[in-house]
Amino acid sequence: MILALETSCDDTCAAVVDGARIRSNVISSQAAAHARYGGVVPEVASRHHLELVNPVVDAALAEAGVGFDDLDALAVTRGPGLIGALLVGVATAKSLAAATRKPLVGVDHLHGHVAANFLDPEPLDPPFVCLIASGGHTQLAGVREPGAFDVLGQTLDDAAGEALDKGARLLGLGYPGGPAIERLATEGDPEAFDFPVAMAREPGLDFSFSGLKTALLYAVRDLDRGEPERRRAAARAHHGPVRGARSASEARPRRALHGQRGDDRLRGAVRGAHPVPRLSGMGCPRVSMITLYTRPGCHLCDEVLEGIVALRGEAPPFQLREVNIDDDDELHARYLERIPVVEVDGEIVSELHLNRDRLLASLDTVRNMTGEEHLKR
Repeated sequence: MILALETSCDDTCAAVVDGARIRSNVISSQAAAHARYGGVVPEVASRHHLELVNPVVDAALAEAGVGFDDLDALAVTRGPGLIGALLVGVATAKSLAAATRKPLVGVDHLHGHVAANFLDPEPLDPPFVCLIASGGHTQLAGVREPGAFDVLGQTLDDAAGEALDKGARLLGLGYPGGPAIERLATEGDPEAFDFPVAMAREPGLDFSFSGLKTALLYAVRDLDRGEPERRRAAARAHHGPVRGARSASEARPRRALHGQRGDDRLRGAVRGAHPVPRLSGMGCPRVSMITLYTRPGCHLCDEVLEGIVALRGEAPPFQLREVNIDDDDELHARYLERIPVVEVDGEIVSELHLNRDRLLASLDTVRNMTGEEHLKR
């Protein structure tokens, strides 16, 4: 039996799980506290977690009808998420584990979404494809076994939730943006605007939502506040491609991986998930994600980028994304004096210059990992 804590963003959560059975699941939402700002303020979220985490834990134990002596272990989200918010959950879990002498397990937030599909009352049997759309993350995961999954595709810029929140802000709606846009979109004219669905016809499985946000910006700029019908139509045009890109995930994995049509179902391990068909029979290799932290005008960064691109064909298959540290204050402070920084699946393999041998070794390691090792990574 496990007590699990989750504080990666703006919800303070605790649950008691006994095998695949959920004994309790307590969530304290901060949506009202962040609504005035139009989005989550990290410092505000952290302070609310401090106030709420102990009552939420007490409520989860009480609802499950258990005490600390009944627990076998504790678990806590260790990332990804807001640093301050994560710190509250991790510090609380560490304190409880030390006081009760129980083992503590750090859990990757996204792995937790996938693992939710194995819980009662209707657990899924792998293999299946899982759509993760949580906060700043939009991913397709190919789940081979309970202890392993591969990232088949992910967003190259904004996540689905971010696109909806930003779109809601442009339309003058409340936070969180998804429900607000969806309510307005139900009344809009579907033919009034034609916004793009990026990458829907690409052979890969990645997503992109930044162009959609830009299209909405231009549309809203030409609207008057006195045009409610047109604003509802714009909301529908913005909401549709986000749903459309998500729905495209039904067919694209089959097309890319030559899966067979199954009559089972896939449930996304997501907040507000919509069912999409399950994929039977996956034959996809493990593909690493190389992240290059860079900034404009950095000649060393350009050289490292060229060096990584030159590895295609020689190295195991990989995806490559560039992250501009100037777009994020936290990344700027962390990496300014270290760029170019190269990560493989979240693990730094080189700084200041390209460590070609270490990068190749890391890619080979990921390709040869067992499912359990890949999940732990």
